[in-house]
Amino acid sequence: MIRAIIFDFGRVISAQKPLSLFRSYEEHLGLAPGMLNRIMFGSLDWQKALVGRKTVEEFWYDIGPELGLNSRDEIDAFRRRYQSDEAANGEVLDLIRRLHGRYKLAVLSNSPPGLTQWLAHWKMLDLFDVVYCSGDEGVIKPDPAAFGITLQRLGVEPEEAVFIDDTKEHIEAAKKLGLHGVLFTTADALEEELDRLLRSKRAKDKRKQNGCALFRFHQTKVEKTDLGNSPLRPDPLTTESDLLRPHGVVCRSWIGERLGGRDTR
Repeated sequence: MIRAIIFDFGRVISAQKPLSLFRSYEEHLGLAPGMLNRIMFGSLDWQKALVGRKTVEEFWYDIGPELGLNSRDEIDAFRRRYQSDEAANGEVLDLIRRLHGRYKLAVLSNSPPGLTQWLAHWKMLDLFDVVYCSGDEGVIKPDPAAFGITLQRLGVEPEEAVFIDDTKEHIEAAKKLGLHGVLFTTADALEEELDRLLRSKRAKDKRKQNGCALFRFHQTKVEKTDLGNSPLRPDPLTTESDLLRPHGVVCRSWIGERLGGRDTR
Protein backbone atom coordinates (compact mmCIF):
# COMPACT_ATOMS: atom_id res chain seq x y z
CA MET A 1 0.00 0.00 0.00
CA ILE A 2 1.27 3.47 -0.88
CA ARG A 3 1.15 5.64 2.23
CA ALA A 4 3.49 8.53 1.40
CA ILE A 5 4.45 10.73 -1.55
CA ILE A 6 7.76 12.60 -1.50
CA PHE A 7 8.42 15.61 -3.73
CA ASP A 8 11.63 17.29 -4.82
CA PHE A 9 11.48 21.08 -4.55
CA GLY A 10 13.51 22.71 -7.33
CA ARG A 11 11.92 22.42 -10.80
CA VAL A 12 9.15 20.22 -9.36
CA ILE A 13 7.31 22.21 -6.68
CA SER A 14 9.03 25.40 -7.84
CA ALA A 15 8.49 26.22 -11.50
CA GLN A 16 11.33 25.96 -13.99
CA LYS A 17 12.40 29.46 -15.04
CA PRO A 18 12.37 29.97 -18.84
CA LEU A 19 15.69 30.28 -20.62
CA SER A 20 14.66 33.74 -21.80
CA LEU A 21 14.66 34.90 -18.18
CA PHE A 22 18.17 33.59 -17.60
CA ARG A 23 19.30 35.32 -20.77
CA SER A 24 17.89 38.61 -19.49
CA TYR A 25 19.90 38.16 -16.28
CA GLU A 26 23.04 37.48 -18.29
CA GLU A 27 22.53 40.51 -20.51
CA HIS A 28 22.11 42.66 -17.42
CA LEU A 29 25.30 41.26 -15.89
CA GLY A 30 27.27 41.27 -19.15
CA LEU A 31 27.70 37.47 -19.10
CA ALA A 32 27.84 35.09 -22.04
CA PRO A 33 24.85 32.75 -22.55
CA GLY A 34 24.87 29.87 -20.09
CA MET A 35 27.42 31.44 -17.76
CA LEU A 36 25.04 32.40 -14.95
CA ASN A 37 24.03 28.84 -14.11
CA ARG A 38 27.62 27.69 -14.51
CA ILE A 39 28.91 30.28 -12.05
CA MET A 40 26.09 29.84 -9.54
CA PHE A 41 25.38 26.13 -9.51
CA GLY A 42 28.66 24.71 -10.75
CA SER A 43 30.64 26.34 -7.98
CA LEU A 44 32.18 24.91 -4.83
CA ASP A 45 30.32 27.64 -2.96
CA TRP A 46 27.00 26.13 -4.07
CA GLN A 47 28.06 22.63 -2.97
CA LYS A 48 28.99 24.01 0.44
CA ALA A 49 25.61 25.76 0.73
CA LEU A 50 23.80 22.51 -0.11
CA VAL A 51 25.28 20.80 2.95
CA GLY A 52 24.93 23.78 5.27
CA ARG A 53 28.54 24.89 5.27
CA LYS A 54 27.47 28.29 3.90
CA THR A 55 24.33 30.30 4.47
CA VAL A 56 22.38 31.64 1.51
CA GLU A 57 23.72 35.12 2.25
CA GLU A 58 27.32 33.90 2.35
CA PHE A 59 26.79 32.06 -0.94
CA TRP A 60 25.55 35.19 -2.72
CA TYR A 61 28.28 37.41 -1.33
CA ASP A 62 30.96 34.90 -2.35
CA ILE A 63 29.78 34.50 -5.96
CA GLY A 64 28.80 38.15 -6.46
CA PRO A 65 32.19 39.28 -7.78
CA GLU A 66 32.20 36.41 -10.31
CA LEU A 67 28.89 37.78 -11.59
CA GLY A 68 30.39 41.23 -11.94
CA LEU A 69 28.70 42.55 -8.81
CA ASN A 70 31.26 44.45 -6.78
CA SER A 71 29.38 45.69 -3.74
CA ARG A 72 26.95 44.20 -1.28
CA ASP A 73 24.28 46.63 -2.43
CA GLU A 74 24.64 45.39 -6.03
CA ILE A 75 24.59 41.77 -4.88
CA ASP A 76 21.50 42.33 -2.70
CA ALA A 77 19.67 44.08 -5.52
CA PHE A 78 20.34 41.29 -8.03
CA ARG A 79 19.50 38.64 -5.47
CA ARG A 80 16.12 40.29 -4.80
CA ARG A 81 15.40 40.36 -8.52
CA TYR A 82 16.46 36.74 -9.00
CA GLN A 83 14.42 35.45 -6.07
CA SER A 84 11.33 37.55 -6.90
CA ASP A 85 11.12 35.64 -10.19
CA GLU A 86 10.83 32.32 -8.33
CA ALA A 87 7.33 30.88 -8.31
CA ALA A 88 5.54 27.68 -7.41
CA ASN A 89 4.35 25.36 -10.15
CA GLY A 90 0.61 25.99 -9.83
CA GLU A 91 -0.45 22.68 -11.34
CA VAL A 92 1.85 20.69 -9.04
CA LEU A 93 0.63 22.69 -6.06
CA ASP A 94 -2.97 21.88 -7.01
CA LEU A 95 -2.06 18.18 -7.14
CA ILE A 96 -0.36 18.38 -3.72
CA ARG A 97 -3.48 19.96 -2.23
CA ARG A 98 -5.62 17.15 -3.60
CA LEU A 99 -3.24 14.53 -2.17
CA HIS A 100 -3.10 16.25 1.23
CA GLY A 101 -5.01 14.28 3.86
CA ARG A 102 -5.04 11.13 1.73
CA TYR A 103 -1.30 10.42 1.88
CA LYS A 104 1.61 11.50 4.03
CA LEU A 105 3.48 14.18 2.08
CA ALA A 106 7.13 15.23 2.24
CA VAL A 107 9.67 17.45 0.54
CA LEU A 108 13.14 15.99 -0.01
CA SER A 109 15.38 18.63 -1.54
CA ASN A 110 19.02 19.50 -2.11
CA SER A 111 18.68 23.12 -1.01
CA PRO A 112 20.64 25.62 1.05
CA PRO A 113 19.43 26.19 4.63
CA GLY A 114 16.03 27.85 4.90
CA LEU A 115 13.78 25.81 2.59
CA THR A 116 10.91 25.94 5.09
CA GLN A 117 10.89 29.73 4.68
CA TRP A 118 10.18 29.35 0.95
CA LEU A 119 7.37 26.89 1.64
CA ALA A 120 5.87 29.15 4.30
CA HIS A 121 6.12 32.18 1.98
CA TRP A 122 4.22 30.26 -0.68
CA LYS A 123 1.66 29.17 1.94
CA MET A 124 2.26 25.46 1.46
CA LEU A 125 4.36 24.47 4.47
CA ASP A 126 1.34 23.06 6.30
CA LEU A 127 0.67 20.66 3.43
CA PHE A 128 3.77 18.60 4.27
CA ASP A 129 4.33 16.19 7.14
CA VAL A 130 8.10 16.23 6.64
CA VAL A 131 10.51 18.70 5.05
CA TYR A 132 14.03 17.43 4.43
CA CYS A 133 16.44 20.20 3.42
CA SER A 134 20.00 19.08 2.73
CA GLY A 135 21.36 22.42 3.95
CA ASP A 136 19.81 21.77 7.37
CA GLU A 137 20.78 18.09 7.51
CA GLY A 138 24.26 18.04 5.95
CA VAL A 139 23.47 15.17 3.55
CA ILE A 140 22.43 15.49 -0.11
CA LYS A 141 20.68 13.20 -2.57
CA PRO A 142 21.48 10.65 -3.88
CA ASP A 143 23.03 9.61 -0.55
CA PRO A 144 20.84 6.78 0.86
CA ALA A 145 20.86 8.54 4.25
CA ALA A 146 18.80 11.42 2.83
CA PHE A 147 16.08 8.99 1.78
CA GLY A 148 16.37 6.97 4.98
CA ILE A 149 15.92 9.99 7.25
CA THR A 150 12.89 11.14 5.27
CA LEU A 151 11.25 7.71 5.38
CA GLN A 152 11.94 7.36 9.10
CA ARG A 153 10.33 10.70 9.86
CA LEU A 154 7.32 9.78 7.74
CA GLY A 155 7.06 6.44 9.53
CA VAL A 156 6.85 4.38 6.33
CA GLU A 157 8.79 1.62 4.61
CA PRO A 158 10.47 2.26 1.23
CA GLU A 159 7.89 0.23 -0.70
CA GLU A 160 5.14 2.39 0.83
CA ALA A 161 6.50 5.62 -0.66
CA VAL A 162 6.63 7.32 -4.06
CA PHE A 163 9.51 9.69 -4.79
CA ILE A 164 9.23 12.41 -7.44
CA ASP A 165 12.29 14.23 -8.80
CA ASP A 166 13.43 15.80 -12.07
CA THR A 167 16.93 14.25 -11.81
CA LYS A 168 17.28 10.71 -13.15
CA GLU A 169 20.20 9.89 -10.85
CA HIS A 170 18.05 10.63 -7.80
CA ILE A 171 15.18 8.50 -9.09
CA GLU A 172 17.51 5.56 -9.70
CA ALA A 173 18.96 5.91 -6.18
CA ALA A 174 15.46 5.88 -4.69
CA LYS A 175 14.45 2.79 -6.66
CA LYS A 176 17.55 0.92 -5.47
CA LEU A 177 16.34 1.50 -1.92
CA GLY A 178 12.89 0.13 -2.73
CA LEU A 179 10.91 3.33 -3.26
CA HIS A 180 8.66 3.84 -6.26
CA GLY A 181 10.22 6.51 -8.47
CA VAL A 182 8.61 8.99 -10.87
CA LEU A 183 10.83 11.17 -13.06
CA PHE A 184 9.20 14.59 -13.28
CA THR A 185 8.71 16.26 -16.66
CA THR A 186 5.37 18.09 -16.49
CA ALA A 187 2.52 18.34 -13.99
CA ASP A 188 0.13 16.56 -16.38
CA ALA A 189 2.54 13.68 -16.92
CA LEU A 190 3.12 13.44 -13.17
CA GLU A 191 -0.58 13.21 -12.39
CA GLU A 192 -1.07 10.57 -15.05
CA GLU A 193 1.85 8.47 -13.81
CA LEU A 194 0.82 8.82 -10.16
CA ASP A 195 -2.73 7.76 -11.00
CA ARG A 196 -1.44 4.71 -12.86
CA LEU A 197 0.96 3.77 -10.07
CA LEU A 198 -1.54 4.21 -7.24
CA ARG A 199 -4.28 2.30 -9.08
CA SER A 200 -1.89 -0.53 -9.94
CA LYS A 201 -0.62 -0.79 -6.36
CA ARG A 202 -4.14 -0.80 -4.90
CA ALA A 203 -5.19 -3.55 -7.31
CA LYS A 204 -2.10 -5.61 -6.49
CA ASP A 205 -2.68 -5.23 -2.74
CA LYS A 206 -6.33 -6.22 -3.15
CA ARG A 207 -5.40 -9.35 -5.12
CA LYS A 208 -2.87 -10.28 -2.43
CA GLN A 209 -5.45 -9.81 0.35
CA ASN A 210 -8.02 -11.85 -1.53
CA GLY A 211 -5.47 -14.54 -2.25
CA CYS A 212 -4.46 -14.87 1.39
CA ALA A 213 -8.11 -15.07 2.42
CA LEU A 214 -8.72 -17.79 -0.16
CA PHE A 215 -5.77 -19.82 1.09
CA ARG A 216 -6.83 -19.52 4.73
CA PHE A 217 -10.27 -20.81 3.76
CA HIS A 218 -8.73 -23.70 1.81
CA GLN A 219 -6.37 -24.58 4.66
CA THR A 220 -9.26 -24.69 7.14
CA LYS A 221 -11.04 -27.15 4.86
CA VAL A 222 -7.91 -29.31 4.65
CA GLU A 223 -7.43 -29.34 8.43
CA LYS A 224 -11.05 -30.41 8.95
CA THR A 225 -10.72 -33.24 6.42
CA ASP A 226 -9.52 -36.74 7.17
CA LEU A 227 -6.50 -36.64 4.88
CA GLY A 228 -6.22 -40.41 5.06
CA ASN A 229 -9.38 -40.71 2.96
CA SER A 230 -9.10 -37.46 1.05
CA PRO A 231 -7.92 -36.77 -2.48
CA LEU A 232 -6.16 -33.72 -0.98
CA ARG A 233 -3.83 -35.96 1.03
CA PRO A 234 -0.26 -35.01 -0.01
CA ASP A 235 2.27 -37.60 -0.98
CA PRO A 236 5.51 -37.71 1.09
CA LEU A 237 7.27 -35.21 -1.22
CA THR A 238 4.46 -32.64 -1.29
CA THR A 239 5.39 -29.27 0.19
CA GLU A 240 3.21 -26.50 1.51
CA SER A 241 3.95 -24.57 -1.69
CA ASP A 242 2.65 -27.53 -3.72
CA LEU A 243 -0.68 -27.33 -1.88
CA LEU A 244 -0.90 -23.68 -2.91
CA ARG A 245 -0.25 -24.14 -6.61
CA PRO A 246 -3.69 -25.45 -7.66
CA HIS A 247 -5.19 -22.27 -6.27
CA GLY A 248 -2.61 -19.91 -7.79
CA VAL A 249 -1.99 -18.27 -4.43
CA VAL A 250 1.13 -17.60 -2.40
CA CYS A 251 0.75 -16.10 1.08
CA ARG A 252 4.22 -15.72 2.58
CA SER A 253 3.01 -14.61 5.99
CA TRP A 254 0.96 -17.81 6.45
CA ILE A 255 3.78 -20.05 5.21
CA GLY A 256 6.18 -18.32 7.60
CA GLU A 257 3.89 -19.15 10.53
CA ARG A 258 3.50 -22.80 9.47
CA LEU A 259 7.29 -23.19 9.16
CA GLY A 260 8.00 -21.87 12.62
CA GLY A 261 8.42 -18.21 11.67
CA ARG A 262 11.23 -18.82 9.18
CA ASP A 263 11.41 -16.34 6.29
CA THR A 264 11.03 -18.38 3.10
CA ARG A 265 11.77 -15.50 0.70
